[in-house]
This record gives sequence, structure tokens and C-alpha cells, in this order.
Amino acid sequence: MFPDDVTLLANQVVSALTERNMTIVTAESCTGGLIAGVLTEISGSSAAVYGGFVTYANEAKIEMIGVPMATLEAHGAVSTETARAMAEGALKASPAQIAIAVTGIAGPTGGSAEKPVGLVHFGCATPGNTLVREHRFDPDLGRGGIREATVREALRLVLEALSADQP
Repeated sequence: MFPDDVTLLANQVVSALTERNMTIVTAESCTGGLIAGVLTEISGSSAAVYGGFVTYANEAKIEMIGVPMATLEAHGAVSTETARAMAEGALKASPAQIAIAVTGIAGPTGGSAEKPVGLVHFGCATPGNTLVREHRFDPDLGRGGIREATVREALRLVLEALSADQP
């Protein structure tokens, strides 16, 4: 269902979480649940995956995971600030110990000069730290390719956060 490299990354995330006795929650906009989907493709993932929030609409971001309306009004749904608020909100809304959030423009429509197709913001929160990233994927990847690349980068960010969180 997913490319081999993405499945390998998901396996690494599930293994790392299981070793640490941690669970993950996702907060997904442009990926629509694909991150949770690839994680749950891994046998034994029930020990590591709490669940996920698909917060495609702004109202869902506000109501489900507590993204402040002021953040959305000031920065828009596709912003580092919103990705941070999504990750931190998902963490607070669940008993998980790590949250990954993504928000972006997968296209082919919806982009602008300021926020082009392929722009994706990531947030990864643990109780003591939140990492944020911005990636600009090639719009020529198409909608599916951008979403797949987003899943890949999200899993890499989780692994980075888990490594950074080690004593």
C-alpha cells in the first residue's frame, strides 16, 4: 500500500516507540490520515499508536485539538504556527507522549505566490519540546506525490524528535 522506504520508516517509528513504551498521536490536515495509516500497517503498532485526528477544516483544528482561532486568523492554516499548535493540541487532547502534525497545500489547486502548492509545515511535540519544520515539495510531484513525501518527512521528524528526547 505504501512505498517500501515509507513502510521501513514507519517500522522504525513503531519500534522506537515500543522500545520507549511510548504512544503517538497524529494531527493531519493535508495527509488526511495517511500517517496514522502507514503506522498501523506495521504489525504490533497497537502498542505504539494511540490514534489520530484528521483536522482538514479549520473548524476541526479548533474543535478537536484546540488550535486557537487567533493563530489561524493571524497565520493561516498552512503555517509553522498552526503546525506547532496542532502538534501541541493533539498531545494535550490525548494520553500519547508524542504528537506529529502536518498542514500544507497538496494541490493541484489552492496555492498562491506566498503559499505555493507543495508547501507543508510539520510540528512534532513531546511534553518538553516541539520541533517545527517547513518543506517545499516540488509541485510536479502531484497531489499524491506531495502527500506521500509529507508522510515520509513526518516519520523522519518523529525519529528525530525521539532521538533528541533521549537522556
